[in-house]
Amino acid sequence: MFLHPLTIRLAVSRTKLFVVIAAVFAMTNLTGCVGMIIGGAATAGVAAYQERGIKGFAADTETATKVRTKILEADNQLFNDIGVEVYEGRVLLTGRVPSEEKRAEAVRISWSVVDVKDVINEVAVSENPFSDLANDTWITTKLKSKMTFDKDILAINYSIETVGAVIYLIGIAQDKAELQRVLNHARSIDYVKRVVNHVRIKDPKPS
Repeated sequence: MFLHPLTIRLAVSRTKLFVVIAAVFAMTNLTGCVGMIIGGAATAGVAAYQERGIKGFAADTETATKVRTKILEADNQLFNDIGVEVYEGRVLLTGRVPSEEKRAEAVRISWSVVDVKDVINEVAVSENPFSDLANDTWITTKLKSKMTFDKDILAINYSIETVGAVIYLIGIAQDKAELQRVLNHARSIDYVKRVVNHVRIKDPKPS
């Protein structure tokens, strides 16, 4: 049975989704390695075209998994409330938590993971930690689509999180012109309140 990704996100919490993903991987291992090989090859192919390369992609994926796992082990609710993106060892934390203590805990846990170079704390403290997940998902999908179909943007070099209609960007831009196009796309989307940019400009090639 096929479930649309949006349906899954709306139907289960981050914790349950984490368990579902683990179960899928387990089922894949039991039913054969062909699907994993094909999927792994596709992922590697995409990573090869990213500025951070395959090794950088793999390192960031491992770091993100470690951060998420440690948060889950420490506090199940915090895991549900926090979003984690990692790019070049820079950890971007987003979400809403009920107290400054929880916000600080997320940062502390992130720094405890080996190879973390920086922690960008965009977690907000709010008495109402819940946001409109459907609207946030729609905004993220809309921006990814705009970037993908813009021939002047290498969309694979960007990671996007949307929380409470605020877009958070991290990644590598080819130049200032490309980054500006991304920001313009983000700001043009309906219901977006703010765009927070943590994208760095690609280092120029030595002459």
